[in-house]
Amino acid sequence: MSKLTSKIAFPIILTGVFVIVVFAALGYEQLAASIYIVILLLAVFIFFFGFSIGQNFSSPVKELLKKANDLSQGNLSSRVYLKTKDELSELAKTFNTIAENLEQSYNRGENAEKSIESKVRIQTQAMQESINALEQKIRNRTEGLGRAINELEKTKRSVARKETEISKLRKEVDELKIKQTNHKAKKIKKI
Repeated sequence: MSKLTSKIAFPIILTGVFVIVVFAALGYEQLAASIYIVILLLAVFIFFFGFSIGQNFSSPVKELLKKANDLSQGNLSSRVYLKTKDELSELAKTFNTIAENLEQSYNRGENAEKSIESKVRIQTQAMQESINALEQKIRNRTEGLGRAINELEKTKRSVARKETEISKLRKEVDELKIKQTNHKAKKIKKI
């Protein structure tokens, strides 16, 4: 027997036994043996009546408690449906409203999370595409710069060869000028 059932049943049983004992005490000398059987049957009836009333009052509360535990453990679809038409039924309706609001709030949160996750994935993909495009541009420019450096090196070598040739040609020109000047001087001396 649960605590709630005993809290309801024991006072009823004790009250019934007390009433039986009082009636028996008032007319103790006048009671016949058949009255004792009736009193015994009445005591048994009061015991089962008290137990039944205790169960009747405690079972909706137990149901509410079980569903509240389910809800606290994350079962947001937990609902209570009582057939009574009293305050416990109103409490069950309020419990169901709270559970429904929690479930809707949780679903909105999940939907928002999925939406944010989707937006982040789209933004990440766009950023990755931009990064890939920039990396390709950098590779292309690096290759272009590499080719330009190679061309520049070739041009430098070519310029260096040309400068060497120009230097040789200047020496030759200078030598020819000197020869020509010497040759003119010899001609002038001959004249």
